[in-house]
Amino acid sequence: MAEVLPERPWLRHYDPGVPAHLEIPEMPLDQVVRRAARTYGTRAAVVFFGRRISFVELDGLVDRFCAGLQGLGVRKGTPVSLHLPNCPQFVIAYYGVLRAGGVVVPHNPLYTEPEIARQLQDSGAEVAVTLTLLYPRVADAAKQAKVREVVVTGIHEFMGPVARLLYPLKARREGQWVAVRPQPGVRRFSELLRAANPQPVPVDPEDPAAYLYTGGTTGVPKAAVLTHRNLVANLLQAASWDPHLRPGQEVALAVLPFFHSYGMTSVLNFSLWMGATLVLIPRFDPKLVLEAVRRHRPTLFHGVPTMYIALLNTPELPRVSFRSVRAGISGAMGLPLEVQRQWEAVTGGRLVEGYGLTEASPVTHCNPLYGTRKPGSIGVPVPDTDARVVDPETGAPLPPGEVGELVVRGPQVMRGYLNRPEETAQVLRDGWLRTGDMARMDEDGFFYVVDRKKEMINVGGLKVFPREVEEVLYQHPAVREAAAVGVPDPARGEVVKAFVALKEGHQVSEQELVEFCRERLAPHKVPRAVEVRPQLPKTLIGKVLRRALAEEERAKAGSR
Repeated sequence: MAEVLPERPWLRHYDPGVPAHLEIPEMPLDQVVRRAARTYGTRAAVVFFGRRISFVELDGLVDRFCAGLQGLGVRKGTPVSLHLPNCPQFVIAYYGVLRAGGVVVPHNPLYTEPEIARQLQDSGAEVAVTLTLLYPRVADAAKQAKVREVVVTGIHEFMGPVARLLYPLKARREGQWVAVRPQPGVRRFSELLRAANPQPVPVDPEDPAAYLYTGGTTGVPKAAVLTHRNLVANLLQAASWDPHLRPGQEVALAVLPFFHSYGMTSVLNFSLWMGATLVLIPRFDPKLVLEAVRRHRPTLFHGVPTMYIALLNTPELPRVSFRSVRAGISGAMGLPLEVQRQWEAVTGGRLVEGYGLTEASPVTHCNPLYGTRKPGSIGVPVPDTDARVVDPETGAPLPPGEVGELVVRGPQVMRGYLNRPEETAQVLRDGWLRTGDMARMDEDGFFYVVDRKKEMINVGGLKVFPREVEEVLYQHPAVREAAAVGVPDPARGEVVKAFVALKEGHQVSEQELVEFCRERLAPHKVPRAVEVRPQLPKTLIGKVLRRALAEEERAKAGSR
């Protein structure tokens, strides 16, 4: 008997012009670049420190890199790892691997050698592409994992003439210049770009396009196997969400790292599909962002809350106009309401909270940009996506208002975890992806993530979700960043402890912050202690690592 589809009350809250259903073209992901070259021609696809690369030029570079990889033995299904920040080489290599029929395996450039080796071995990567600066670490890991070839490039090689001249001088002065000597198994990126005549590779939309490793905040990182269809579907879902998008006219600030699923879909793939110019920033630095905004007048700025917070607290902010930024979507963690309010006041544009996870390519939910939006909500499912809240033990659907585990399904949901059938079976059940996030849905179909199932704090049997404590702390005028975790307590099992970083020039005592929370929270939710730190631990994308703070506290408790 066929399953009855869930009701979709959220459809009536879509912005006018946003479709409930999309036709997903049967195409491999690399054709995004080919299509953009035909449609947008000489318009700038990429801008990077004075260098402009048109869509036509980018497509040619992708062709040549594809041919170079094929010369190294890359065939259909060959995993190729990328250890690069946001730079033209990432864009060229990413689509070049896909055009060769290979599978892209992006890595966080800040990973340690053991982390790199573990993921190279797990993915079966045969070729690694990296910066000269990262070469020593990647090369050692590649030897352990029996990677055949390492392709190296200097980040300055695709800069404009002035920056290309100045960067090596600066890098040498700061001790960050690494020279890589020619040797067997090591190739220059520029060498591969001298190749020509790539061989066509038939790629099916259901073939793997990327192995994306989860962030590891809930355990050992696993590779989500995302197909060409998954990623094409999700970029179209993202592109459909803003009915006011102007193809061939937008300028997107590319601060979110492309190695992360959010940056890959919502910035890289999405922008090239829409003919938007990508202003590449290799690492988040408020000064770099301000200069890019001043020079290039971006219209789209997708980010994470800590990026918006950092910019709002930058002294130079009043000297740069952000009025060109008309829309942004915040993801990876909850968007504090006060941050949303301040950012919209600065830009005059719209900033809404969205939601996703690597296993779903990643976008599944978002607040409407121009119509109904609800503070504290992750919004509604994007087109062709179903979502429900279920009992975490039985899987039975729960009615509106009740808290349970969020599950989703749609064309963007992964095939499974690489080489992990048991873990795959745990999260993919009857076509639904178990997200591990606790949520509720209201009568209108808006969803609210109350927190990760594994990060709930159990205070004497009473559940506390970290986000509700953090939302209160963000209301305090001195608080820049906040995180709440559970710490061991002999009487209650766990109690709440909060960690905060303060805005520049502000001071507040820990007791004042406790009292501030006491006025706004039930007694069991009030932090027993608040620790002030210069900054909170984060992933490279800027997501605050509650788990790292909780582990610190458990280690302290264990040593007593």
